[in-house]
Amino acid sequence: MDALLTAIAALENGAQGDARRLFHGRGHCYPGLEHINLDLLPPVVLITLYAPESPARIQALVEGVAARDGVEGVLVQHRHQPGAPTEIGWGSVPESLVISEQGLRYQVRLGRNQNSGFFLDMAAGRQWVREHAERRRVLNLFAYTCAFSVAALAGGADAVINLDMSNGALAQGRENHRLNGLDLARVRFLGHELFRSWGKVTKAGPYELIIVDPPSYQPGSFAVLKDYPRVMGRMERLLAPGGDLLLCLNDPGRDTAFLRQQMAERAPTLQLVERIDNPPAFPELDPERSLKVLHYRR
Repeated sequence: MDALLTAIAALENGAQGDARRLFHGRGHCYPGLEHINLDLLPPVVLITLYAPESPARIQALVEGVAARDGVEGVLVQHRHQPGAPTEIGWGSVPESLVISEQGLRYQVRLGRNQNSGFFLDMAAGRQWVREHAERRRVLNLFAYTCAFSVAALAGGADAVINLDMSNGALAQGRENHRLNGLDLARVRFLGHELFRSWGKVTKAGPYELIIVDPPSYQPGSFAVLKDYPRVMGRMERLLAPGGDLLLCLNDPGRDTAFLRQQMAERAPTLQLVERIDNPPAFPELDPERSLKVLHYRR
């Protein structure tokens, strides 16, 4: 419990600045608190519960963060319940707000879906893309709300293609580009199912940088064990010589060995360069259960 209190105390100087994880119980580093995450999405604090918790303890958490300067609202999400319902624990929580990360701005939507549209644990991946995108053609597969595209264009990419089957997510992605004053003439948004769009994606290539960040599981459209190897098998045809590939996977049941083995079989001309470290705010007892971001190069 001391670690959780320390995380709340970190708000002593107010709830300003970049969005960030305050407490990462899901990394199993804090016994008894594995079911609790705290996120700061200024000026809102999001409490996410992955297992039932007593009303008294929830109220204590809400009151603890609500007392900090700059916090205007506290949202509680019950991820252990069907549909991951949310409730306002205190104050005012807008349906959408704009957060910042490393000088870039992103729209998040609260209380509407299971996810807000922005994954805090991918901060290091976005920064890596920003640092490696200059004068490159970028392909962003499973783009969701296009945060990687924003980072790539901010890093000087010549062009970015975002592909995702959710037009709603891509619409939020367009807004993210507008929030940062980025040139939409250099961006394409393809609202297609990937496995029916290889021809269009291939024709627009090759690409100097490809990002693959699929959902862990999406009923009817993507299953890691079956579909990720199919995606890997296309990389040699899509990636230009000397190009970089960022493979991402946030499935605790699949480790880096799965990615490395499949890549060795499906794309042998691509070589593993490094695994990108996750942000320090996401400690994990078993790193193989955490977010995995692997950098390959052709």
